[in-house]
Amino acid sequence: MSRQVLNAVFPLLKAEWMLSDAQLGSLSGIVALMVGVLTFPLSLLADRWGRVRSLVLAAVVWSLATLGCAVAASYGQMFLGRFMVGVGEAAYGSVGVAVVISVFPATLRATLSGAFIAGGAFGSVLGVSIGGVIAQHLGWRWTFAIMGLFGLVLAAVYSVVVTERRLARACREQGNPPGAQGPVRSLLPRLFSSVSVRCAYIGSGLQMFLAMSLLAWMPSYLDRSYGLSTDKAGLVAGIFALITGIGMIGGGLVSDRLGRRGGRHKWTLAVLCSTGSLVLLGIGFQLPTGIGQLLLIGGGTLLSNATAGPAAAMVVSLTPPAVVATSMATLTLANSLIGLAPGPAVTGMLADHIGLHAALGVIPFVSLGAALAFALGRRHYAADLLPAAPAAPRTKTELPT
Repeated sequence: MSRQVLNAVFPLLKAEWMLSDAQLGSLSGIVALMVGVLTFPLSLLADRWGRVRSLVLAAVVWSLATLGCAVAASYGQMFLGRFMVGVGEAAYGSVGVAVVISVFPATLRATLSGAFIAGGAFGSVLGVSIGGVIAQHLGWRWTFAIMGLFGLVLAAVYSVVVTERRLARACREQGNPPGAQGPVRSLLPRLFSSVSVRCAYIGSGLQMFLAMSLLAWMPSYLDRSYGLSTDKAGLVAGIFALITGIGMIGGGLVSDRLGRRGGRHKWTLAVLCSTGSLVLLGIGFQLPTGIGQLLLIGGGTLLSNATAGPAAAMVVSLTPPAVVATSMATLTLANSLIGLAPGPAVTGMLADHIGLHAALGVIPFVSLGAALAFALGRRHYAADLLPAAPAAPRTKTELPT
């Protein structure tokens, strides 16, 4: 919500400060850039310093930065505020999902990861919708102010409800260490050392490329192809965003259910979701406009990022528990560099040359690469699983008599 609320006040900022579209885009892009650049080092620090403290500090930083946006008097001041929003958000996603999955059984990892990541899709809809209403009635500054204050309240509540001691106790009950233990340099190579984990990063990033391209360009597509007004196009596009979030949660639920029969089934599900999104979207964008096309696009959207939960569960199972936040940061980095950043931009460049309709018909083919990556990961998964911890040696009193 704090990240996407800016989009709701673009027209007001453009009119008041006479900003170009490039300047408006930079105010949005700087957040994603900071998240991509800083998520890995800040998550590594969080594994060492304390995850709860890190989450509270991150939420306070981006909430104060959002309040700073409310009092910004120029483009430069707004840019600085958005820069700090990105700094605050950089470690939150990876550390947050690490906290969530560490206090629940391993059989729920995909469900919890998918639900946590889906919060971004739901938050995008709420940030734009609520922000637009507030800006219309109270002005754009109150939009940032209310979001910032809301974030500070949540940070305060979290700091009281969740403590490092309580988290450590819950982690021990599930057999998960609460943070990095032992030499970090000996653990970090496992973030990239296996074929399976690299395939999980690549497959997840490619599916994120597709999902984020759809989220970014669906309002424009509905405007140009269906003749919808801006408000109606935004509303319908919001429904597609909700469908994306539902797919993330559903993919996690199904993955965990299948995972009880064996870890390889999660990879199979990811392959099927990638292939399904390619088929449904590829056919959908070839059809003439109408309800049939929208239903196929909706089905493809549902599957487009249903791999998020399974991919996160794969990464967790393939990396050391003590640096799970850092492994989630690596996944976030892959999603950002492969999907979040280039997806909408590449689609826009294609649209300049072949038209938006044709461009949206081409981008689903990235799912073919994702399906191949997940299939390769499935092939190597059993061999790449973390070895079981060696049994503790028996003491003399434990030796059989």
